[in-house]
Amino acid sequence: MNLSNLLENTAERIPNRVAIRFEGEEITYRELNRKVNVLAGGLTSLGLETGDACILMMQSSLEFVTAYYALARMGVVIVPVNFLYKQHELSHIFRDSGARGFIGMAPFLEEPGKILADLSDLKIRVASGVEAGSGFVPFETVKGPETFSVGTTGDRDTAAVIYTSGTTGLAKGAMLTHKNLASNAMTVADMRVTSPDDVVIGVLPLYHIYGQTSALNASIYLGLTLHLFRQFDPEPVMELIEGGGRTLLFAVPTMLNRLIHAKDDEGPVRSSISFCVSGGSSLPVEILRRFERQFKTKIYEGYGLSECSPVCIENPFGKKTKAGSIGVPIPGFEARIVDNTGNDTPTDQVGELIVRGPGVMKGYLNRPVETAEAIVEGWLHTGDLARMDNEGYIYIVDRIKDMVIRGGYNIYPREIEELLYEHPDVVEAAVYGIPHPDLGEEVAADVVLKAGSEISGDDIRLFVKEQVAPYKYPRVIRIVDDLPKSHTGKVLKRELRKQHQTAI
Repeated sequence: MNLSNLLENTAERIPNRVAIRFEGEEITYRELNRKVNVLAGGLTSLGLETGDACILMMQSSLEFVTAYYALARMGVVIVPVNFLYKQHELSHIFRDSGARGFIGMAPFLEEPGKILADLSDLKIRVASGVEAGSGFVPFETVKGPETFSVGTTGDRDTAAVIYTSGTTGLAKGAMLTHKNLASNAMTVADMRVTSPDDVVIGVLPLYHIYGQTSALNASIYLGLTLHLFRQFDPEPVMELIEGGGRTLLFAVPTMLNRLIHAKDDEGPVRSSISFCVSGGSSLPVEILRRFERQFKTKIYEGYGLSECSPVCIENPFGKKTKAGSIGVPIPGFEARIVDNTGNDTPTDQVGELIVRGPGVMKGYLNRPVETAEAIVEGWLHTGDLARMDNEGYIYIVDRIKDMVIRGGYNIYPREIEELLYEHPDVVEAAVYGIPHPDLGEEVAADVVLKAGSEISGDDIRLFVKEQVAPYKYPRVIRIVDDLPKSHTGKVLKRELRKQHQTAI
């Protein structure tokens, strides 16, 4: 199996249907498939080979879609990276992945350029929107024949490496196979009722696995039209929702909340949304109810993680849904709630959520120990605390890990803490999440400074802001005398959250 077969099969079945709409341009399945072949041939002529890894660092765009399927068709391992990442975040990913190729776009080349200068083995460097002689081969000039033989790939061959951080602070690359990605896309597509004329509202960033599977791959498999947005902006999205036809929306809770307020809490003049799927972070029940009421549609909340390609649990389409619940395992998946000894917990009692199914990764790249800890006898340990009711519906209660989810983006406190400790005036630091009415969570940091230091919270905020993507830096910073700790010296972040609430 090859992930690009999803596109190839649809292009043969319905060649003249519009595959992608993007910024006034439409492209049919036949033309998209041709563009993929041409790019795959061009990248091959540059020296990129089956089994190599290639960084794909682009905004959502027609170029991203073409490059994504071209790399898959070649049997090259796709390494999607957030185009907003800075040098600090990119350095480990570029080196750990062992990438031989890079595909980026102007104007997001300055930060990766700082790393590429020191990576002599990463010789194939392509970017859209650049001139010849820029140090990058112009994307628009990379061309080969209009036919291309799919690279030899097996079900267990890695199609993509999705980097996801953990408590170590260093990003771990989840290796997802062609079968992982293709089967997950086909499963979520087939378990919902769609129409051939449906238009998918493409607001999820395609560098994120949620956007790749639910918006891109599932749409391509079904032969739907993906109306792609470079980034989320409520106004043009509302225009599409109020237009003709029938639309499908895949989003994170922050997007839903902003759409609710886009019309001063009034519903759209006309809502074309047939159904909506929410994922990425927990959806507040009040937002779910308001969105369904204002947009006259149904939201199906689900759950996934990069290590599962990503969808593994969702409220069942056309059946009973429960507000506040992430639903039940999707076809092919199983889920359990277990205690510290690995035994199933009784109904409605809290334990760790573990899952297994065809989307579970084959492991973390270069991390055999972490892989063995994460996947035990085929069961992936999610690190999330949950409970299951008597009908099998699952509810996320909390996270074992301290990850913060801000507007659907995962932020890992240890990474930010490591940066804070690099500041010469910082003695101790702790980063954690606090509730936010729109984003779900906001990033907060408590910092202990050296005696006599006169730097401010604003100075610290700017220090971090200059080194990470815009959504990651802490907006709330408290200068404190000390941090609460356990008898073993571990910082008690639950106490910090309580202190923050008390101080409000």
